[in-house]
Amino acid sequence: MVLWCYNIRGCSMAYFLKKSNLKKGVYLQIYESFYNPERRQTCHRSYKALGYVNDLKTDEIPDPVTHYKQVVEEMNQERKKEKVKRISASSPMRSLGYFPLHAILEKLQVKRFIDLYQLTNDFQFKISDVLFSLIYARAINPCSKLRTFHEVLPFLFQEYDYSYNQMLKGIEFLGSNYEKIVELFTAQVSEKYDLSTSITYFDCTNFYFEIDREDDFRRKGPSKENRKDPIIGLGLLLDANQIPIGMRMYPGNESEKPVLRDIIASMKNRQGIKGKTIQVADKGLNCSENIINAVSNGDGYLFSKSVKTLPEKEKVWVLLENGYQNVTNPDGSLKYKWKACVDKFPYTYTDKDGKKHTVNLKEKRVVTYNPQLAKKKKFEIMKMVDKATRLSQSMAKKNEYGESSKYVTFKSTSKGEKTDDKVVTEINEAQIEKDLKLAGYNLLVTSEVNMAPKDIYSTYHNLWRIEESFRIMKSDMDARPVFLQKEDTIKGHFLICYLTVLLGRILQFKILENKYSSSEIFNFMKEFNVVEADGKYINLATNSPFIKEFAEMTKLPLDHYILNSRKIEKVLNFRF
Repeated sequence: MVLWCYNIRGCSMAYFLKKSNLKKGVYLQIYESFYNPERRQTCHRSYKALGYVNDLKTDEIPDPVTHYKQVVEEMNQERKKEKVKRISASSPMRSLGYFPLHAILEKLQVKRFIDLYQLTNDFQFKISDVLFSLIYARAINPCSKLRTFHEVLPFLFQEYDYSYNQMLKGIEFLGSNYEKIVELFTAQVSEKYDLSTSITYFDCTNFYFEIDREDDFRRKGPSKENRKDPIIGLGLLLDANQIPIGMRMYPGNESEKPVLRDIIASMKNRQGIKGKTIQVADKGLNCSENIINAVSNGDGYLFSKSVKTLPEKEKVWVLLENGYQNVTNPDGSLKYKWKACVDKFPYTYTDKDGKKHTVNLKEKRVVTYNPQLAKKKKFEIMKMVDKATRLSQSMAKKNEYGESSKYVTFKSTSKGEKTDDKVVTEINEAQIEKDLKLAGYNLLVTSEVNMAPKDIYSTYHNLWRIEESFRIMKSDMDARPVFLQKEDTIKGHFLICYLTVLLGRILQFKILENKYSSSEIFNFMKEFNVVEADGKYINLATNSPFIKEFAEMTKLPLDHYILNSRKIEKVLNFRF
């Protein structure tokens, strides 16, 4: 994406690659220089954090420093090409792409409630102004808070009266009250758009911070991206129609498994939900406590379970070809196959006093085999085997193996050996064979014994929607890198990202009936800009099937090349 730079309160002049020698190695960042009129001098700021050189090395990028020097050079060349298009402070270029989010917020009627939250504070600005404007900015041009304030907010049609420091105070306040804000939005969305909680989807992810020291919130823990940086965890809950209805943030060193119980209990209590909810989650959240808790609360569950962890007797059942039924693609090829059984299975948990209890629960188990998944898993296995083989031949240190260590046997060690000592290894052929046999198989366990296996499969695989929501947060919303330091300010940042995703999902599923992808929707919001010329506005957005249909649906002049003030007002005042 081309960085548009405007001559207001500091404008980007050039990019350069910054190399920092840190304890973990050489760290690369793309910096930008800009003229700061307040200081009357050229200043520098981080534009994009790239990562450590060793982590950036791939077959395609053997030399990250040289590669990213070329990237920076191309960015500067592109900046020069775009220079003729740049506008000054007096330029009337404005963004209109956020108007659907504005219309949804108006329908939700959350403004007056949010402003009530600040009655105990002497803020000289409105919290709702900070929240709404930052949601719009996150949707149309996600970037740092400093750049957002100086380079994005001035180009919204709505004018907001707050300073940069007030904006940061507002974000901190929102973060300290993020659970209340999430609850408010869930209640209003339920009232205006109807939520379906008969099935809920839950998953967790984490976000890393490129800092050397931990604090109470940013802690080292199991990273989804296998990074060693401090992280925070974020749990997300979706309703049956993939609308976000709950979020919880927690320190990176805490287990994600209790978060499922906490967030569902909180949601049902706060929203007064009394009906049965089937909780759908990945194997990472499959534990006895979550399963027993769901059943004891009158809910159901549908979890994935690793085939590798099954007792040998059940593994034999999985691998037996008897009983499988094929599900084919339109062209006749195998999509997946399945077989099922219903039985009682033991679940053991430990109470507060340390006493173990075993509960036998009747459940349906559906094992599936997906050839595409098998191909992917086998590739991943052989990649780790190749890595383990190379390291073994080079007498590498034990801590260099990482996940590939599962495919080697450490044959000899010396007394008092440290983890960084060189070791003698042997490739574990038996383990490789076992994992290759089980590649492509997955086990689904559910309390819903009367649910058809195909429905169980399709319901579980809707979890990709929640993974997509995380992707939107991390990619389209550019939720990281996070340059904020205070815990509540960080929480406020992720609250803004969450609400932007929520409003985008309402637009996608409730208004546009899932005819268009989230990428198409957010691209429209980013590209729908206008420039004033001789009292008229020139529409800069490229016509597309999405714009054409959206224009027909809303009866708005979204595909008009020339927009007058009356048409602009019509767009800004549109309501769903």
